[in-house]
Amino acid sequence: MGLFNKMLTAIRGGAREVGETIVDANGIRIFEQEINDAENELEKGKRDLTAVVAKEMEAKRNIANLNDEIAKHEKYAKDALAQQNEELALEVAQKISELTIQLETQVKAEESFKKHAAKLKDLIKSTQKSLANMRRQLVMVKTTESVHKATTAITSNYASSNSKLLSAKESLDRIQKRQQDLDDRLAAGSELFDEFEGNDLEDKLRDAGIVENDNSAQDILDKLRSNKEG
Repeated sequence: MGLFNKMLTAIRGGAREVGETIVDANGIRIFEQEINDAENELEKGKRDLTAVVAKEMEAKRNIANLNDEIAKHEKYAKDALAQQNEELALEVAQKISELTIQLETQVKAEESFKKHAAKLKDLIKSTQKSLANMRRQLVMVKTTESVHKATTAITSNYASSNSKLLSAKESLDRIQKRQQDLDDRLAAGSELFDEFEGNDLEDKLRDAGIVENDNSAQDILDKLRSNKEG
């Protein structure tokens, strides 16, 4: 059971890592959608505020109407008392009591709506400021993301270019080395040929002045002059 639990934990951990990778890869898109969702909720909040304010206005109208009704029925009660009609005055007083209860209810409702509207107004103002800031941040992160992508592309191209240049230099070095090897082999072959034919030794003796060059132009001219005089 312990091993099975560890396997489940590993699977959950892997799923979390995959989820985090997906979130990171789509971070800006998610951020923008969350802003859009918040703006939609803000619009809904504005509609709710409108409804609350409308209810507050309705309660105020009801309060004014009830006050008028109470004032009117108080006059009725006074008139009934003036006529010494106690039964009618009592009936009117009962009506005033009912109207007073309704008035108290409407006053409480009006106060509640007013407080709720005030809270909604503050919340909407705060949310609007936050969303405006989020919109600015969204522009910044989008710009930064574009810069990062461009920089990455440039860096990648530069690295690829350097790699190609390095490869070209390696090719040039191989060509030059091959040509130098060929030149060295030709030079070595020429030296060996002279050595095998004895030319190398004669050249050394001639350079040392030990052996004269019989085939020099001066030697040939001297021989011709000597033959002519003879």
